[in-house]
Amino acid sequence: MLVETLIQNTLEMQGFRVAEVTFVNGSLEAELVPDRRCAPCCGVCGQRAAYRDTRPVRRFRHVPLWGIAVYLLCAPRRVNCKHCGGIHVEALPWSTGKQRFTEALMVTLATWARVLTWQQVAALFHCAWSTVATAVDEAVKYGLVNRDLSGITLIGVDEISRKRGHVYVTNVYDLDSRRLLWSGEGRGQKTLKAFFEAFGPEQTAKLAGICCDMWQPYVDVIKDKAPQALLVFDKFHIVRHLTKAVDQVRRDEIRDKGKAHKALMAKTRYIWLKNPWNLTESQKIRLSELEQLNLKINRAYLLKETFRRFWDYSNPVWAKDYLDKWFWWATHSRLEPMRDFAWMLRRREDDLLNYFDAPIDNGIVEGLNNKAKVIIHKAYGFKTATNYIRNLYHCMADLPLPKTMHTFA
Repeated sequence: MLVETLIQNTLEMQGFRVAEVTFVNGSLEAELVPDRRCAPCCGVCGQRAAYRDTRPVRRFRHVPLWGIAVYLLCAPRRVNCKHCGGIHVEALPWSTGKQRFTEALMVTLATWARVLTWQQVAALFHCAWSTVATAVDEAVKYGLVNRDLSGITLIGVDEISRKRGHVYVTNVYDLDSRRLLWSGEGRGQKTLKAFFEAFGPEQTAKLAGICCDMWQPYVDVIKDKAPQALLVFDKFHIVRHLTKAVDQVRRDEIRDKGKAHKALMAKTRYIWLKNPWNLTESQKIRLSELEQLNLKINRAYLLKETFRRFWDYSNPVWAKDYLDKWFWWATHSRLEPMRDFAWMLRRREDDLLNYFDAPIDNGIVEGLNNKAKVIIHKAYGFKTATNYIRNLYHCMADLPLPKTMHTFA
């Protein structure tokens, strides 16, 4: 098979033909010329238009052949379009916009960029890092326009740290399909409002439940933009607040009772924080010994374990009755961290009880956040939030890629 035939069979080039292929300085250069049987198409509206003049030759990089760089040489024509009005460069079927690489190479680079870092893809295809970044950007733009957002009713909202210094990115996930829907820099009200503006009022009206932590900016925006959706607080974040309160009781008691008590409580932190079934045999023995003593941390531990039963209820009325009992126990425990936690729950009681009407949590979100952390660790970080968010979309949003005549990856 001739190289000309190979290019024609793997490249979208309707209205053009391969005039000749030459081997120049270690690379293949294919000259493409217009097919006189076809009229040129406007690059803006895509309609047939009248020829005006010809522009200088442009070079387009194509997918390498047997490790040999391939370039397409073409002198694009300008047309006088009567449909959209004006003089424009003709549409080139193998490229989009003003990019100097083919759509097939863009799809190939973007496909590999989902598996490898951009630097590794650039080294593999002997191109610049910026070329890979541009290919991913084009793939993400296409995917965001052509993705299917129908049937989304449950979403999860959470923030993830992008780098040191409390620099965050807010991610919104579809809990049913387990994919990234939106990502934006920051974690304030402005950030989440940008999501709802991009999501649109029609899609927002279809949301039945939204799960997030108790971060007040998120809560305010969700209640304002999606009042019909049940706001469900993530139980894992609530338990995290509870374990912090328990640990604070341990710290306060050590500080109040001095060095002797500090020696007694050495290496016991995770005995109080772990689930009972996750304790080792030595930790179980140590816990039974400490339970014989009249310690404040023991009261906090019992409150932590009794709060676990709250999540076992299926009826919100029964759950509220149990929460009222637990609130009384916590507020009369004479443990300030536990009282503070109990009052935090009381202030958000209505939203907390929504869990029993829509039992969703951010367990899926936490797993996807771990995947996002792997992406940034694998690339040793990104200098800008734009590139980081672009890569999150590319790897986690399940975006479609443009269809090509041949799959090279």
